[in-house]
Amino acid sequence: MNTDNSKKSMSSARRQSTLQTSRWIAGVSGVLFLLLIVLVKTVDTATVEATGKTMGLYTLNGGFHALTGVNMFWYKLTQVLGIFLILVAGGFAFLGLHQLIKRKSFLKVDRCLLCLGGLYAVLIVLYAFFEKVIINYRPIIMDGKLAAEASFPSSHTMLVCVVMGSAVMLIPHYVKDAKIRQILQIVCLLVILITVIGRLICGVHWFTDILGGVLISMTLLALFRIVSMKRGNR
Repeated sequence: MNTDNSKKSMSSARRQSTLQTSRWIAGVSGVLFLLLIVLVKTVDTATVEATGKTMGLYTLNGGFHALTGVNMFWYKLTQVLGIFLILVAGGFAFLGLHQLIKRKSFLKVDRCLLCLGGLYAVLIVLYAFFEKVIINYRPIIMDGKLAAEASFPSSHTMLVCVVMGSAVMLIPHYVKDAKIRQILQIVCLLVILITVIGRLICGVHWFTDILGGVLISMTLLALFRIVSMKRGNR
């Protein structure tokens, strides 16, 4: 009995520690994201010759872009890696739909999957929001486009980081085999890493676009962990 109580106490302590850490991450990354928007809109602004658009933190962004140049190989590679995003999101959506049909009630679907659905919905809203509320524009005009498109935050970076990051959190709940679980988590993390690096050096985004994508992803993932832990894992 004492052993059971001790295990429960340790589990509760770990849970509270994880929640506290997630709150800090959500708060700090969220504030930094908003601060970055203010800086990009107001500090060291200049007109980009290639696009005719105004850009903030120009010395930092322009210097980094001059260093990396434009490399469409990395752009295309990160586009291809987006297939993993579709497969993972589709897989969890299918799992949730399967549970809904089998259990015949939303209330009986695993709570973490319902939270995941909410996270995906927030992603769609944010994607649409930043397409309409433009913070800044791409450093180049893409082939087939008449003008530079919105680029902050990097929506591709945000989508991949959030979808694959949340998958890393949920895989342990649905994959029992330790080796397969570890392989799947490593694949997800590699997709995130390659996407962030690829988008950073491909030259179709500013440095602050990628930074913004990472910061908002950290905020969303931390909030997802908080909400899903509060409501229970399954």
